[in-house]
Amino acid sequence: MQSIALGPLDWTICAIYLIAVVGLGLWFSRKQDDNDDYFVGGRKMHWFPIGLSIFAGTFSSLSFVGLPRDGAYEDYHLLLGILFIPLVVMPIVGWWFVPLFHRLKVTSCYEYLELRFHRGIRLCASILFMFYTTLWMGNMLLAVGKILQVVLSLNDTQMKIAIATVGLLATIYTTLGGVKAVVWTDALQAFGLGGGMLLVLILALGKIDGGLAETIRVGAANDKFQMFRMDITSEANVFGACAFGFFVYLAGHAVNFTAVQRYVSMPSVREARRSLLVNGIMVTLTCSLFFFVGSTLFVYYDQMANPDTPTPFQVLHDREQGDQLLPYFVMNELPQIGLTGMLVAGLFAAAMSSMDSGINSLTASIVCDWRRGDQQSVSQSRKWCVLFGLLAITSSIVISLVTKAPVFKILMTIAGTFLGLLLGIFLLGMLVARANWQGAMMGLVGGIFIWGVCKYLGMTYWWDVACTTISTFAIGTLFSLSFPPPDTSLLKKRLG
Repeated sequence: MQSIALGPLDWTICAIYLIAVVGLGLWFSRKQDDNDDYFVGGRKMHWFPIGLSIFAGTFSSLSFVGLPRDGAYEDYHLLLGILFIPLVVMPIVGWWFVPLFHRLKVTSCYEYLELRFHRGIRLCASILFMFYTTLWMGNMLLAVGKILQVVLSLNDTQMKIAIATVGLLATIYTTLGGVKAVVWTDALQAFGLGGGMLLVLILALGKIDGGLAETIRVGAANDKFQMFRMDITSEANVFGACAFGFFVYLAGHAVNFTAVQRYVSMPSVREARRSLLVNGIMVTLTCSLFFFVGSTLFVYYDQMANPDTPTPFQVLHDREQGDQLLPYFVMNELPQIGLTGMLVAGLFAAAMSSMDSGINSLTASIVCDWRRGDQQSVSQSRKWCVLFGLLAITSSIVISLVTKAPVFKILMTIAGTFLGLLLGIFLLGMLVARANWQGAMMGLVGGIFIWGVCKYLGMTYWWDVACTTISTFAIGTLFSLSFPPPDTSLLKKRLG
């Protein structure tokens, strides 16, 4: 893939973006009186920026390049899974999980596990979350690093420097401004992601003979808009997409500290539900936009097709470099009016919105789950933020050295290992009255074992979180019958 040098306008756009996010961190650093302000904004945050932040925190650098790739080279089966967020996951979270967390007045959702089971289960959940989030942040940084390596023609050492730079900038503004800086920079990044891609779509449609109508016609003729692939012999089919959409996104929105931290930063359940509505709308519009951009690129290169010369579309596919299709198109097929700078800034936004959420939530988990919440000053919390930022950068570099697997598959393996266990144990506590801490612990152990066996037998990553969740829940339920009924008096007292 051909690289391109950034022009003065491109560098200006990148600089303005980076100055803006660090400036927000400095602005909000003035109003951090205690950990309640630092981690949940004094529980007075507005629902609209929170909704944008929830969206931006889950829309990663993988999504930024991966969704157009799927729209171009495959079909919309992954979009079917994503649409579970507004249609299925948000209603469940809003009407079942959010009221529970607000009634308990928790900062850490894992406090529920201590009240329901035992402090040891809470700490196990915190450890699972920490491992998942550290590896997740590292994977996000690696994804953006790989794209920047191609866009800017970087060698491996320069790519690692780019990873460290993005990670350090996210660490700086998160450390300074706490959750308020995270939320407002995420809101800025959400608009930047959607606006920049909308401009790319408009320009791309202008380069296609027949425009929008032709794009829809050719896309439909080539099954690009197909969501319901029924072929069970295919790795990606409707059943896998539904399992992926339900379990992965329910775990990510219901029992992930990062998401719950935002729900409890608002003054009421009603406000939290409004933020979920904003998130659902942003997910639907933005992800559909990114998929359609991919379909548009397919039609554009289909019109260019020459039997004697492979198109860049074919070359990138043959080299298994489909993630580079969108950057290639922006750099080589569109007028250079700052779009490359917007692309790079968008990659920064996608990576940094994942980083800032993870860093702040990891620190909050240390304070709330391990140090009981009131034994640490804001300055000490900031030191933890720096540490977790450095750990994320280190994990990104280590992952790049030990595996060459696609970053999306790495991420799904990470989610299957950790998020599925967390969702399984929460569902056990909420659905099975007889469940006790001994059964919960055996559920965690059994869930890991069953997941390992299924992966050994060749289970696709589409089913990872479903496998771990169901096995953890089932084994926990079974073993709970062998031990005395739980004492839920503390939980009932907190719930009133």
